[in-house]
Amino acid sequence: MEFSTKAGTPEKLKSSCVVVGVYADGKLTPSGTSIDAASGGNLSKAIKRGDQRGVRGSSLLLTGLTGIQAERVLLVGLGKHGELGEKAYTEAVRAALRGVIATGAEDLLFTLAEVPVPGRSLLENVRTAVCLSRESVYRFDQLKSKKEDPIRLQKVIFPVDKSTSKETGQGVAEGVALANGVDLTKTLGNLPGNICTPSYLAETAKKLGRDWKMKVEVLERKQMQALKMGSFLAVSQGSDEPPKLIVLHYQGAAAKQAPIALVGKGITFDTGGISLKPGEAMDEMKFDMCGAASVLGTLRAIAELKLKINVVGVIPTCENMPSGGAIKPGDIVTSMSGQTIEILNTDAEGRLILCDALTYAGRFKPAAVIDIATLTGACVVALGHINSGLFSPDDALADELLAAGQRALDPAWRLPVEEEYQDLLKSNFADMANIGGRAGGAITAACFLARFTKSYRWAHLDIAGTAWKSGAAKGGSGRPVPLLTEFLKSRVQ
Repeated sequence: MEFSTKAGTPEKLKSSCVVVGVYADGKLTPSGTSIDAASGGNLSKAIKRGDQRGVRGSSLLLTGLTGIQAERVLLVGLGKHGELGEKAYTEAVRAALRGVIATGAEDLLFTLAEVPVPGRSLLENVRTAVCLSRESVYRFDQLKSKKEDPIRLQKVIFPVDKSTSKETGQGVAEGVALANGVDLTKTLGNLPGNICTPSYLAETAKKLGRDWKMKVEVLERKQMQALKMGSFLAVSQGSDEPPKLIVLHYQGAAAKQAPIALVGKGITFDTGGISLKPGEAMDEMKFDMCGAASVLGTLRAIAELKLKINVVGVIPTCENMPSGGAIKPGDIVTSMSGQTIEILNTDAEGRLILCDALTYAGRFKPAAVIDIATLTGACVVALGHINSGLFSPDDALADELLAAGQRALDPAWRLPVEEEYQDLLKSNFADMANIGGRAGGAITAACFLARFTKSYRWAHLDIAGTAWKSGAAKGGSGRPVPLLTEFLKSRVQ
């Protein structure tokens, strides 16, 4: 899909379809008013007849209007004037895209970015419109013998004047970069486990490095053995697929600047191991590498944006499989940090690979480390599928991430990671157990990780409820690439 800006007023710009907004009181947006005047009041007539009452998310298609260059006009309801918030704006954009796609139009003149949304800039409105446009045409059908019918909409144009040209153009550029990162993350998540293996993720990282001039290292089993990553390697020993530790270096600032480290869980398929999961919906465990995918997607986005910041991506990746060589409940392993872990449940494997990756991330002397993982079903129970879980003992870092999530429309909710919960991880036989029982499962998982992050500022994002969707809309969501990209962007500013 192509995005561009074009100077001129909406009634004078040629397009297959122009989208304008109308409030519940019948008031049109500025572009709607211009088109209405040029077309002899035809928009106002439709509103007065009650054909379009401005109900949020509703739409009305008008064709054959004279006096304007657009073949069609789509009137989109915005709800009550003065009550248009972020959610209402995204609903309006989605309604507009659905309506335009249904017409078969090949290009769209999009004017809704001019609508004032409290706390949002024109740039942010444009960026959101670009991302939602890309979301509306995203398809994962490369593994189907018969492809889905193609969507005809190929071009979105934003009208500009001298005062809005620069900001709109920047919004388009940011939206395209972000959408490219989100699409990469979604596609990696959607690929089946027999294709998206640890080796496949490593090759994807290498290609990303070649395309965007990033240094990429892939550590193999022998190198991890030399580093004494006993916890990570224990998870991988039940699988025929070799584990990989993928390290990407994006250098957008001076070498002396301390990097931000992003550590992504990359379990490319999670059976639960010997603590085998139920068969129902086990296919969705191909999404257990979405933390890793989000690191790759974020690096793709910031590289295209050319952010002046240094970022290191660390991705521990393997499968969690049951076999004669797999770890068993009761086994004790030694992590890279030297701390010993009693494995009470082999399905709590994400923390076992992350702990060694978090220790490894310390060698880069990072300004902060964010780990991203589809870690616990308990987080889904606590927060559902709207907010990602955020854990950090660092109030300032947590606030930065929460604010970034709000700006990016990719929200997170902070949960405690307090010392009192650490008692639940006690083991009679090792330094700690890998689970703390059913109570506060997402919290004790974060507390486990906290034991390996004492030397730097750290936050943990549990994306088990937000990384993918189930049911009829099953597929990767691309989250939390928007949150992470916005966080890194704010760090530059």
